[in-house]
Amino acid sequence: MNGMKSISHEEAVQERYAAAAGKTEASLCCPIDYNQQLLQAIPREVIEKDYGCGDPTPFLQSGETVLDLGSGTGKICFMASQIVGATGKIIGIDMTDEMLEVARRNAPLVAANLGYANVEFRKGKIQDLALDVDTFDTRLRERPIKDAATFWEAEKIAEALRSGQPLVATGSIDVVVSNCVLNLVEPSSKRALFAEIYRVLRPGGRAVISDIVSGKPVPKEMQNDPELWSGCISGALQEEELLNAFSQAGFHGIQIIKRGEAPWQTVAGIDFRSVTLRAFKPPEGNSSDQNREVIYLGPFKEVVDDFGHRFQRGKPTILKGAFCGLYAADPYRDFFAPGSETLPASKTKQEGGSSKPGDDQKGSMDLIRNGLVFSKKSGNDCC
Repeated sequence: MNGMKSISHEEAVQERYAAAAGKTEASLCCPIDYNQQLLQAIPREVIEKDYGCGDPTPFLQSGETVLDLGSGTGKICFMASQIVGATGKIIGIDMTDEMLEVARRNAPLVAANLGYANVEFRKGKIQDLALDVDTFDTRLRERPIKDAATFWEAEKIAEALRSGQPLVATGSIDVVVSNCVLNLVEPSSKRALFAEIYRVLRPGGRAVISDIVSGKPVPKEMQNDPELWSGCISGALQEEELLNAFSQAGFHGIQIIKRGEAPWQTVAGIDFRSVTLRAFKPPEGNSSDQNREVIYLGPFKEVVDDFGHRFQRGKPTILKGAFCGLYAADPYRDFFAPGSETLPASKTKQEGGSSKPGDDQKGSMDLIRNGLVFSKKSGNDCC
């Protein structure tokens, strides 16, 4: 077992999906009940050659800018384009030329059916959303790699493109969606993947991700099977791992909003099922110098949020002003109510964490994201 050879996960995925863009491969699909009305405007070729395990489109809103990771032949993009409408925008990212060809060729047909064009497809890796691969290819054709010197020059060109002409700009996206693609990213790049999702979202934006999760850890021998990996099976994270990956990247309000009741497949005694989750990027902080009460309404006796605030059912909790708007919006609005008391920040300390940077430093870690200071206590007591 120690001599086990590792496969190229990226090559396995590209080879399989390049073939699936030419000939439909039913084994790459989970049965999904898509909105048939949205499918009417989409050419049959797109529908038949697009693969997924869920549908993030019901969680989009009119006028939003949406980024689809691993957009394939474009089905989710074309569905989303009808939800966001003419004032919204859809960007699909894919790395497989054959999939991009189908999507780009059919985009004008969908636009004609809808009466507006709001979808574009870009070539890139979803774990490196800064590098415009089409532009990079053009530069390499002008200055091909011939030796070490031109290789290093190519690396400089790539970095210049990332910083000066990014494929997707920082903070430019309202919603990132994906349909059964995150599991295909090689293990060494998964951390970068979640960081890139966080980077491109605007403050307060959200990710809505459909993907496959495993019921147990997937052994190395399965991860090294190109058929299982490219088939959206052996690259799957466990549910807890997937949720933690979003948390570690800086997201909050992370919630599984749909979970397959039965496994999609069971391989080597491991259940693999479809889930759809939603996660939020924290909003920008405000300049409020007021602390306010919020009241947790239940149903649990006590909860702790992603920022270390502890809430007891029915008991007013004093929060820094920057947090107050957070609990009046999704995904918290149904579980919290505003309290009656407003106090100057200088007069009181919030019950759920530090009132300002530097307060209660001992045993705590202050995380500064988008101007908000989130205090997390060490040990079991997170207040």
